[in-house]
Amino acid sequence: MKGIILLNGDPYSGEINTDDALVYCCDGAYKWAKNKVRIDKNIGDFDSLDEVPYPAPEEIYPAEKDYTDGEIALFKLLKSGVDKIEIYGGGGGREDHFLGNLHLLYRAHSEGVQAEMLCDRSLIFPASGKIFLGNFKGTTFSVLPFGGDLHIMDSAGLKYSYPEKLCYGECRGISNIVEDSKAFLSVEGTALVIINRGEV
Repeated sequence: MKGIILLNGDPYSGEINTDDALVYCCDGAYKWAKNKVRIDKNIGDFDSLDEVPYPAPEEIYPAEKDYTDGEIALFKLLKSGVDKIEIYGGGGGREDHFLGNLHLLYRAHSEGVQAEMLCDRSLIFPASGKIFLGNFKGTTFSVLPFGGDLHIMDSAGLKYSYPEKLCYGECRGISNIVEDSKAFLSVEGTALVIINRGEV
């Protein structure tokens, strides 16, 4: 089962497939999502919203709390047993919220759940082991250490090779190109992969 989290960053302009998915909308995301996508639950403190969302929230959280609305939605989805999570509306807006949203991806990945954040210009996901990139042939992408150093075990089908190790705090993994439909990258550690969906 798939879980979808809608966040109050830049509205996502593409199609969102909600088939067989639980869709949790966080606070102000309701403004861009309400006429675009089916919403199963509205979650948050609703300090960014000037209307009552539908469906009505089961609980309204205090504005001053230990967890973000996105975290609360993530925890609920993980508890429900989803095996994949897609995040929309996680980019743009406040930079601290964007960085926090990346950590939602890391948390899901650490729990063994596939997770990705889709923005109009990028697809972002954490990955370990063998990362297949062939579906993105011709696309510029970047890979960064996520949560610690990243050891590059093997790669193929990419324009540029990588060093054996990308240290946390390095940017040497920025801007590579997928050149082959069988391209892959094998790593030890966690990689944050950013696929460019449109040039800026």
